[in-house]
Amino acid sequence: MHPAPPAPVPNSTRKVALATLIGTSIEWYDFFVYGAAAALVFGKLFFPDASPLTGTLLALSTFGVGFIARPIGGIVFAHYGDKIGRKSMLVLSVLLMGGGTFLVGLLPTADSIGVAAPIILVILRIAQGIGIGGEWGAAAVMAVEHAPPHRRGFFGSWPQVGVPAGMLTANLAILMMSGSMSEEAFLAWGWRIPFLASIVLVVVGIVIRLKIQESPVFEEAKAAGKIERLPVLAVLRTQPKNVLRAAGLRFAENSTFYIHTTFVLTYGTTLGMQRNHLLLAVIVSSAIGLFSLPFYGWACDRFGRRPVVLWGSFVLLAMSWPYFWALDTQSVPLIILATVVAVNVGNSAVYGPQPAYFSELFEPQVRYSGASIGAQAASVFAGGLAPVIATALFSATGGYDAIALYMSAMVAITIVTAFLSPDPYGASLRKGASVPT
Repeated sequence: MHPAPPAPVPNSTRKVALATLIGTSIEWYDFFVYGAAAALVFGKLFFPDASPLTGTLLALSTFGVGFIARPIGGIVFAHYGDKIGRKSMLVLSVLLMGGGTFLVGLLPTADSIGVAAPIILVILRIAQGIGIGGEWGAAAVMAVEHAPPHRRGFFGSWPQVGVPAGMLTANLAILMMSGSMSEEAFLAWGWRIPFLASIVLVVVGIVIRLKIQESPVFEEAKAAGKIERLPVLAVLRTQPKNVLRAAGLRFAENSTFYIHTTFVLTYGTTLGMQRNHLLLAVIVSSAIGLFSLPFYGWACDRFGRRPVVLWGSFVLLAMSWPYFWALDTQSVPLIILATVVAVNVGNSAVYGPQPAYFSELFEPQVRYSGASIGAQAASVFAGGLAPVIATALFSATGGYDAIALYMSAMVAITIVTAFLSPDPYGASLRKGASVPT
């Protein structure tokens, strides 16, 4: 007898996957426009009295502030996402993130309003961080809860694709602005255009997300009266080890990613490389990421979540030093190759399975809270501080060995966590994973 063909994928699954992809693309466009501007121009505009390296370090610190705010967004949005639904949180997160980005584009520099400029910049960065902190959990859980059991990894990877899509769009915008005008014009007003343009994307994202249906898993839990009064406290009380697992599984990709895509702009310019050449490597890897992330989402449906995460982690570990060797050659093709191997072969394998992996660890009434708190806690220690730590290590040592050791340590945390974690592939989303807590 021939095996029965797999059940068809409902249209609602595809619509939700598309909505999460478009929404996260917009959010990460906002995020990476800020990251690129922080590495390239904010030091000069908002910290003009500092030395070039110190100014860059201060500007990257404002980038890191957004990561510190992300757990706040994760906790607040998760509380309401597990109480009133995932959909409303998706809409609110786009509005908050996009509004903060637009206002950065209007912000006067330190030359105009003095110390108030960096203070307001930090406040707007906090708003961005809160928005993106609430975004990831809603998008990941919605995509997975709408997906058929055998396709959770694949459809769960769609919101992850928003990262390279947003990065690609953001860096192309920065590249077009900086490449089509003088350095003086770019510093004076050109950098603002990518920030102001985001308002159009925000409107599109809100309209699309308003049209999708609420998660059927959440609706069932709500109908059954399985709604926690304080879901954040409930998940920390009942599944603390799974929250720690979710955090540990993010360290490898979160830390190395921001070094490969943000700190590289600082390190490369100290070598005398052209900014556009460095942006080109990031753009190429971002374009490939549109395909590598869904591939690894498919792979984790076939081989399990943990083996795919471990594969990517060991690739990242192996690239800790070779990545900097490639940068030191100042050969653009070698730099592109090293970035593609690190980001698309290694990082994508760790990042792609996360929505399905994390969702399957938690009960539906605390799923948003558990996945979001774990992911955003890791973003503080592994993601947002990575460019700052890398810049400080480079300033202190004058080389990259300490940075490579730091990256290796971050990856090692994920490797150990993966070996100590269950692989809940196939667990019922309506009951939560039957894994030890």
